[in-house]
This record gives sequence, C-alpha cells and structure tokens, in this order.
Amino acid sequence: MFSRKQTRSLKVGGLPLGGGAPVSVQTMGNADPHDAAACLRQLLACAARGCDLFRLTVPDLDAARVLGEVRKASPIPIVADIHFDYRCALAALAAGADALRLNPGNIGSRDRVQAVARAAKAKGVPIRIGVNGGSLERGETLVSSALKHLKILEDEGFHDVVISAKASNVAETLATYRALAERTDCPLHLGVTEAGTLLPGTVRSSVALGILLAEGIGDTVRVSLTNKPEKEVKVGLEILRALGLRAPGPSITSCPTCGRTKVDLARVAAQVEDALETLYFDRPIQSSAHSPIQSPDPIRSFDHSTIRPFPHVAVMGCAVNGPGEAKGADVALCGGDGEFLLYVHGAFVEKVSEADAVRKVVEHVVSL
Repeated sequence: MFSRKQTRSLKVGGLPLGGGAPVSVQTMGNADPHDAAACLRQLLACAARGCDLFRLTVPDLDAARVLGEVRKASPIPIVADIHFDYRCALAALAAGADALRLNPGNIGSRDRVQAVARAAKAKGVPIRIGVNGGSLERGETLVSSALKHLKILEDEGFHDVVISAKASNVAETLATYRALAERTDCPLHLGVTEAGTLLPGTVRSSVALGILLAEGIGDTVRVSLTNKPEKEVKVGLEILRALGLRAPGPSITSCPTCGRTKVDLARVAAQVEDALETLYFDRPIQSSAHSPIQSPDPIRSFDHSTIRPFPHVAVMGCAVNGPGEAKGADVALCGGDGEFLLYVHGAFVEKVSEADAVRKVVEHVVSL
C-alpha cells in the first residue's frame, strides 16, 4: 500500500526487523519484574493476541535473573529495558535477552556504554537507543541526542541499532521521526511516549503513527497506554490493519444507537467484537515444557481453514438502517424489543434473544 523507507536489516531473536521486514508490534509488561509467573502470564496473553516483541524492565540484578526465567518460557523475543545501571544490561545479556533498550544518557560514562556495546556485539544482540522528551540533556533535541548516542555505538563497530525518539505530542513526534528517517538508515521504533489513557492515547498514537507509517517511516511500533499491555497490542495491530500493513480483521458495523433502540446494543456489539477477535487472532500459545515457571493453559484457537476469512458483521439497533446493512453483511443482527432479528447473507434466518445473540453470531460466522 505504501513505499517503505529501506533501513538496516537485523534480527531480534528470530524476528527480522528493518530491511523491508513486516512492521512488528510490541508492548511492555507492567507486572512486578521480580515475579516471573506474573510476567510470563502477561507475556503469553500478549503473544496470543499477536504481539511480536515483549519488553521487560530490569531495574536491578534480581530482575535480570527473572528475565532469564521468563525468556526460557517465552514464545516471542524479549527486550530488556535498562536505565541507570549498566550492570543490569550486562546481566540481562547474560540471562538471554534478545535485545536491549538503553537510554545511553542515563547509564553513566561513555566507557560504560562501550562495555554494554561490546557485550551485546559478542552475543549478536541488537540495541535500541531510546530517547524520550523527558530525559534530554540541556541544549539537546530528540534528534541530536539519538544521533549522538548512535555515534558512540558505531564508534565501537556496533551497527545493529534501532532508534526511538519519543515525544508526548503528535507534532513533535512527526518532526522527530521524519528528521531521523532522513539522517540515518537505522530501523525506527515508532511511538508517542506517555500517550495517556485508552481513548486519548489511542487517538494520539493512531494519528502520529498512522501518518508516519503512511509515509513509509517505521519498522516497529508500540502504543503506550495507561492500560493493560494487551490493549496496547490491540491498538497497534488495528493501526497496521487500517494501513494494509497487517491482514485485516473481521469488519464490524454497528450503529451509534438512538431513542428507538430497545436492546443493550453497546454491550452486544462489544461482545461480538471481542468474540471475533478471539476467534480469528488468539494464537495457541504455551510456554516451553522445560520452563521452571508454571504457565497458564494454551488459549483456545480455532482451525482457520474452516472459517471464512474476515467476515463482515453488522450489529444494528433498530429497523431503520438494520435491514439495509444486513444486505451487505455476512451476518447481521437487527435490534427489536429485547431481541434481535438475525440475517445471513442478507436473508432473515431467525429471531434470537439478547442473551443468545453473540453466541449465534459466532456459530454462523464459523459455518459460513
């Protein structure tokens, strides 16, 4: 759909990044970094929903040990998030981290950055330079700070570098990443830092990331929300789907409701959306059988070969636009008085109660 800027090619674990590889989606855990089981539960839930990379903070050496335990069980690569103490970076590398995220400006002297670069190079582990607007040195811009730290790494002969330079507003985010795309061929990690709670954070991130990706800029994305990591993954994937950078999901049409509505349409529409998301995108994920961590049961997944790809489902509140929308949908619900009329390929099939509506939609989607 878009011509993408060609960047350096590297790998994070087994995941290709840059060089024209598909744009990846990542998130960051917010469980206690000293609780291996809690971290793994979050990681597996995110991996099941399509997350490609998972970041864990490593605030101390004990957390580095926990990261190693989680990595043994993880089906996706793990990025170690390092601040202040370069020894945590070295410990995370030793524990098996697939990548490091460093803000070189806050881990001390140049020789400490160099020590981390040498250790990462020896293990073939890439480093993301992560610069945020809230942690710049006096007189620096996001771009100058990122390029300064890139030079330190490249002076050590280290070139497997990803760059992020995140502002908390859309205009600065656009200007920063456009400048970086012109001045370096490093893969770029896109994001709006501290974007906010679910609605405003989603809007800010969608605007900024959507514009940049449409311009061919960006190799991996994180949507930073004050919410569960799974929500970040969902929003990130929806941004990519909207731009044709990921396979589209099921299409759901639902009306905004009005005074004629006599069903709880908002609840039913949300439940239909969640059910179809689970049906199509939850992966069967399970941790390694040799892991010392007890992982949750695999999330159920359906055989996609038996399901029609990406159906159009309409969930409408009344008879004004409902039948018309039903004609263009694979499966449709048209609200009545505490019940729905259910249509398949535009033809009326049956009346269903509000309580059974979601189950009926899923049954008909599976049998299309």
